[in-house]
Amino acid sequence: MDLNQITIASCDVARAASFYRRLGLRLIVDSAPRYVRFECPTGTSTFSVHHVDELPLPATTTIYFECKDLDRRYRELTDQGIEFDSKPEDQRWLWREARLRDPDGNPICLYHGGE
Repeated sequence: MDLNQITIASCDVARAASFYRRLGLRLIVDSAPRYVRFECPTGTSTFSVHHVDELPLPATTTIYFECKDLDRRYRELTDQGIEFDSKPEDQRWLWREARLRDPDGNPICLYHGGE
């Protein structure tokens, strides 16, 4: 079995698409304002966003994206004005993580898990 894609909900797909492109995902399907789909820069999984009139709250599913150079990526994104809930920090489970939320409040963890 292989994970093909994850799809999340958004009230504003164009705004979400802009945010995820800034994170570094490559847009491969653009059916905004109803749906967009992205390729991750590495690996084979894809990530999509579909339109809903009302978000299911609270957002409880955390989206994890691994970044080999987390600190550099954090600096690039903060320089672009993306706000983080936490800066990169070493965790007791030996990952380095930085946390943020997308425009719809979905929690995101950018991390580096090491070798």
